[in-house]
Amino acid sequence: MSERYVVKRLEDVGSFVDAERSRWHPIRTELGINAFGVNAWRATEAGQELIGEHDELGDDSTGHEELYVVLSGHATFTVDGETVDAPAGKLVFVGPEVKRAATAEEAGTTILVAGGERGGPFSISPWERSAKGLEFFATKEYDRALEYFEQAHREAPAQAAVLYNLACAESMVGRTDDALGHLEQAIELSSDFREAAQTDTDFDAIRADPRFPAAGG
Repeated sequence: MSERYVVKRLEDVGSFVDAERSRWHPIRTELGINAFGVNAWRATEAGQELIGEHDELGDDSTGHEELYVVLSGHATFTVDGETVDAPAGKLVFVGPEVKRAATAEEAGTTILVAGGERGGPFSISPWERSAKGLEFFATKEYDRALEYFEQAHREAPAQAAVLYNLACAESMVGRTDDALGHLEQAIELSSDFREAAQTDTDFDAIRADPRFPAAGG
């Protein structure tokens, strides 16, 4: 194949597999795309969350506008509080300020997601930067998760999601001081992580430490 282009089937693009979630296919990374973000989600069963509710504003967001293309199956979107029926072939375009979510109506439903910041250079989203490391949590390979997020932190030292996940990994391998320090930094960058930490079982080993951030602090 020519080095100037790449041809692949979606099924041949690696996927992040978690028994509780749909499969995430890192198309951008697999194809070496650097100008915009593009990935895909595929449901393994009906009723599965494909796109978690979010917008692209806030302390740890990229400001991306996003296009969702339903490649197969049938999805239901919630966009700005409204329900959108989305069978195969439907396109849903969302600005960064709009909350959106999507659920699969049948197994095999696949959504392609493309996005980027309007008028700005491409930046890797916190989710994409964290995804491979999260797979190590799912397989309980905490040493590998720690190694991954240490590298991610070197690449993006001010990304709150990376700091939070690094703290999770440090907690799981017994590095209490490091975990508390990085968790504090994550909360300083994005206050949402204060509440997330209260129920995250990754922090059970350090929750009794008096330095652990209190709810609503």
